Amino acid sequence: MSKVLGVLGGMGPAATLDFLAKLQAATPVTREQDHLRVLVDINPKVPDRNVEDSDPGPVLAAMAAGLRDSGAQVLAIACNTAHAYAEDVRTSGLPLIDMLETAGLAARAQGASVVGVLGTSLALGLYRDRFTALGLEVVTLDDHEQVEFMALLYRIKRGDVGRASQDAMAALARRLIDKGAQAVVAGCTEVPLVLSRDDLSAPFLDATQTLAARCVEVCLAG
Repeated sequence: MSKVLGVLGGMGPAATLDFLAKLQAATPVTREQDHLRVLVDINPKVPDRNVEDSDPGPVLAAMAAGLRDSGAQVLAIACNTAHAYAEDVRTSGLPLIDMLETAGLAARAQGASVVGVLGTSLALGLYRDRFTALGLEVVTLDDHEQVEFMALLYRIKRGDVGRASQDAMAALARRLIDKGAQAVVAGCTEVPLVLSRDDLSAPFLDATQTLAARCVEVCLAG
């Protein structure tokens, strides 16, 4: 029998819905009942992970405990940056599927050794740690480009996913390729809302997609 997946979401809501759609698409089924049972806490009230002195940890810990008490057996966080508070989530006692490590393993499986990451400043630090442990070199945007990325991120969170946002994100991703990236990772769950592999000359790895696939593997392993 498959495990019940608990998803900490809402950071932001559109990104969580994108994850759930990819989770459903990644699940091999022959009938409706073959899909995973998924408990989701879409909580946009989680404090902003990108604001100094913000402390999302207690809220995330409470979300994890609530999912556990509702029957979840394994957890996933549909937000890269929130993995900075993974230890708070693990106080629930449930295993947590690591989104960043899963993305790194996917990049390595594709043969990339130099990987560009589009993510928040906090997430980039996490990605450097995970990817270095996997033997991968991380390429990031220059400081002024990172400022541009963050402004674009908040536009996407407000629902601006039109052509201007798509073009701006693609231009930032291409900067990583110009700097030597052999593959580009969407290290923020808002990135794949406006960017796809068709926009780039190098392989594009959607961390939301790789997390969804890994969740299916773990839950179906029973």
